[in-house]
Amino acid sequence: MRANGPLDAETILSATEDVLRRYGPAKATVVDVGKELGVSHAAVYKHFPSKAALRDAVSRRWLNRDRDALAAIASDTEIPPPRRLRSWLVALLAAKRAKAHDEPELFAAYQLLVTGNSAAAIDHVADLLGQLEAVLADGMADGSFRRADPAETARAVFTATTRFHHPGLAGSWTQPGIEHELDVVCALLLDGLR
Repeated sequence: MRANGPLDAETILSATEDVLRRYGPAKATVVDVGKELGVSHAAVYKHFPSKAALRDAVSRRWLNRDRDALAAIASDTEIPPPRRLRSWLVALLAAKRAKAHDEPELFAAYQLLVTGNSAAAIDHVADLLGQLEAVLADGMADGSFRRADPAETARAVFTATTRFHHPGLAGSWTQPGIEHELDVVCALLLDGLR
């Protein structure tokens, strides 16, 4: 992938994804990204001050690809909040599992960011918590869920479902019966929220 025209952040991010897919996060370098683009690594550093900043930006872009689908479920007020919560949790597992399976190198880069408490990972979790909070607040408003602090409840639901979305537990997402386990956890959560 040679840079055609002026070098911009989006072109660099696309090339970085290609390099990460080819070499993996442990071996990919900014020099490799520059070679992929036909420019010096210094040209890449003009847009991203460090390898960590570049990796963070790539992960943020990659994570945001599924954001809209999850946000659409969370904001669909035509669906009753209990069903919406279950659908959102099922969609979150499906999205995370697809990312781990379809793009293992980029998923590995994201796993590194999670362990390093990167801004991209923190923002991603904050966005997911915000979506959960909206669903729970709707349920509390219409009487489907008991009244409580929606933000605290969102954090509790997120923590209770960690097995189904934390990248450190990705190995368990393909185990037989994982969907049934999530269904059981959802039933328990919904009973507790009523």
